[in-house]
Amino acid sequence: MKVYLDTVGCRLNQSEIEAMARQFRAAGHTLVASPREADLVVVNTCAVTQKAVADSRKLIRRVARAGAGAIAVTGCWVSLDPQSARALPGVRWVVPNLEKDRLVATVLNLPQETFDLEPVERTPLPGLRLRTRAFIKVQDGCDLRCTFCITTVARGPSRSRPVEDVVRDVKAALQGGAQEIVLTGVHLGAWGKDFDPPMHLKDLVAILLRRLPIPRLRLSSLEPWDLPEDFFELWEDPRLCRHLHLPLQSGSASVLRRMARRTTPESYARLVETARRFIPDVAITTDIIVGFPGETEAEFEESLAFVRAMDFAGGHVFTYSERPGTAAARMPHPVPHRVRKERNARMRAVLEESAARYRRRFLGRTLTVLWEAASTLGPQGWTLTGLTDNYLRVQALAPENLWNRLTPVRLLRENGHDTLIGEILPTTDQRSTDDDLRTP
Repeated sequence: MKVYLDTVGCRLNQSEIEAMARQFRAAGHTLVASPREADLVVVNTCAVTQKAVADSRKLIRRVARAGAGAIAVTGCWVSLDPQSARALPGVRWVVPNLEKDRLVATVLNLPQETFDLEPVERTPLPGLRLRTRAFIKVQDGCDLRCTFCITTVARGPSRSRPVEDVVRDVKAALQGGAQEIVLTGVHLGAWGKDFDPPMHLKDLVAILLRRLPIPRLRLSSLEPWDLPEDFFELWEDPRLCRHLHLPLQSGSASVLRRMARRTTPESYARLVETARRFIPDVAITTDIIVGFPGETEAEFEESLAFVRAMDFAGGHVFTYSERPGTAAARMPHPVPHRVRKERNARMRAVLEESAARYRRRFLGRTLTVLWEAASTLGPQGWTLTGLTDNYLRVQALAPENLWNRLTPVRLLRENGHDTLIGEILPTTDQRSTDDDLRTP
């Protein structure tokens, strides 16, 4: 059978479809690059915003129009609104999040034990989901009650995957040629807290770096209250990517309280200062919500000023979106949509300015790039695009296809957007080419 997998939303969703891909391949089925080729399509949906819900519905309709033989849908939107999902054309299976790990067994009518053996090596998904980085799910669910977030309803309580299960998946990814491992979870920093005795994410990272020959290890989003100071000592190992995504959501103390976030601007600033002290040149990125219920102009200005002061390396700005079932959706004094849109533009401008400043710090320097996309120029060679460990996007020309290779690149100039133009340099040891990145 030919299977097409697609997803809307976060890196966790990406890691889940990669796990499904390994299971389909282990059962003898073929992954294809287009729903037009598929006997079966699996769509992993998202519900974090109203737009994500709309995108999920559009994706399901699009694969149905492409003529897929049958469609299985899962993910956060499906978990919250299974009846609407079931009513869409072509949908045969509706699988909520809590049953997602058994989706492949359910669709193929096989016992789950079929997939409890050592997984087949990971290979990148074909088509638009082609990724060099391997996203590994280590945790799911969340016990927090941020008032804007529907994820706690859609994903259920926090639960950690055992160490050996994670090690097994990382091994499979490395055997498949992955040069970068990305650890993901709904509340990644909560990993290990539900064990007896409890463990911390730093224990998992240390185990992976000690036991496995991982060229690069990257952490996805981390809540800013989960990180003790000794956590940053992990970056003594240069394989750990110098990138921290720390969702702030607002720089206003009063808005943070209404959001039920377990941080304050002051504690967040101290955390950022500690991270920068331990990890030279670290890229710190964030998420910001504008237009939260009751957000006054003064609170927005306070948030804007704080974001400007943090001098982030980049980030995402979300216009507040009412999610039925959340506490925030019942709060008084909603911000007019016109005002939300204006605030989004102003906040994005601040983040774009600081991101540009961060990129410019590296002009003239040599960093190692993992090439994630390649397009041919014919006899002239290849155009390559990839990422440094500190999440700078780089483009360069090469005489050969270096996809999924790590090479040293001298960063020459900006291209006017969010990408740096570089020159690929010869190398003898790809793991020791970054200039002075670990020196104070």
